Amino acid sequence: MRRMLATALLQLIVLQVGAAHAVADIRVDGLFKDRVVLTVDGRMRILKAGQTSPEGIKLIASNSRQAELEINGQVQIMGVSEHISSRFVAAKKAEVRIPAGPGGHYHVGGFINGHAVEFMVDTGATMIAMSSDQARRLNIDLRGAERGATSTANGVVEISVVDLDKVQVGAITLRQVPVAVLAGSYPSQVLLGNSFLSRVEMMESNGVLVLKQKF
Repeated sequence: MRRMLATALLQLIVLQVGAAHAVADIRVDGLFKDRVVLTVDGRMRILKAGQTSPEGIKLIASNSRQAELEINGQVQIMGVSEHISSRFVAAKKAEVRIPAGPGGHYHVGGFINGHAVEFMVDTGATMIAMSSDQARRLNIDLRGAERGATSTANGVVEISVVDLDKVQVGAITLRQVPVAVLAGSYPSQVLLGNSFLSRVEMMESNGVLVLKQKF
């Protein structure tokens, strides 16, 4: 009798734990720097970076454009008012669709080593490129970097090349991605160059750039 009671109690606990993580509905209601407001199964949740909701949803990082959430063991990038449910099934290959902006340029939000950035896609750039000012803001360690020089519109500048631990664009995540850091304030935007683009599938259709993770 005691064994049967213990078994029934264990089954009840398992069911309760499972129910606590069986999230049916998630919506992003507000986005801030390292803070997000969610509605989870009709309940409002306010999470700071690193916090996990009672339903098991963890906020990894966020800015005013998007949030990086861990849901059921999968990382999802969501914008304000975006909504998913437990019936959501991630594509076999992570995909990002980027509409063309002014001048035909493609801009997309993302993360470098967990820090939010705004990328401009540049297929002419050998690798991801940024200014040393941006590198300091992103806490990129240049100790041990490969040093050199390159020619820009502003003349010849010093350049440092290191590997970024993690680069995320939408649902696509790549690790150990080379970046070129140029001394000074040029370029004004972080350029998403071929050290990233060569490792994804890329196509353009009707003014939309589509990136797909290869593996």
